[in-house]
Amino acid sequence: MIKLFLPGEYVKSIFHISPQTLKERGVKGIITDLDNTLVEWDRPSATPKLMEWFKEVKEQGIEVTIVSNNNEKRVKAFSDPLNIPFIYKARKPMGKAFLSAVKRMNLKKEEVVVIGDQLLTDVLGGNRNGFHTILVVPVASSDGLFTRFNRKVERRIMATLKRKGMIQWEE
Repeated sequence: MIKLFLPGEYVKSIFHISPQTLKERGVKGIITDLDNTLVEWDRPSATPKLMEWFKEVKEQGIEVTIVSNNNEKRVKAFSDPLNIPFIYKARKPMGKAFLSAVKRMNLKKEEVVVIGDQLLTDVLGGNRNGFHTILVVPVASSDGLFTRFNRKVERRIMATLKRKGMIQWEE
């Protein structure tokens, strides 16, 4: 059970994920969280650096779908200017949104990675549904109310993973 919370990879930020390396590994699609994964939870739009990263992803022929538990207004306002498809109110870690994203991209699970900043939503949801997961350090040190609760639970899970010798990285 605890293994479901263990990400396949852990990186400092989305910018530590090389689109070229993903392509070389056979990745054709990315399912990514929005808030505190791509930008701060209260930042309305993409930064220039993030837009450049998305450009590199596209140049490698990799498709992206944003899958967020946030509301339509928030996710649409962020995604539409970038021409990136999205799923809002995803109810992560439930699997429906992940599977819907893969279907929309017309890819197989094995060709898709899930990127996010939360163990309880992104990593658990991705792992439960058979995806390779990449955990990123949250972009902002502050969170919305519900996420603050999740972070407390995540700290306990991380401590358990460390105690069992399952974590191979430094925070």
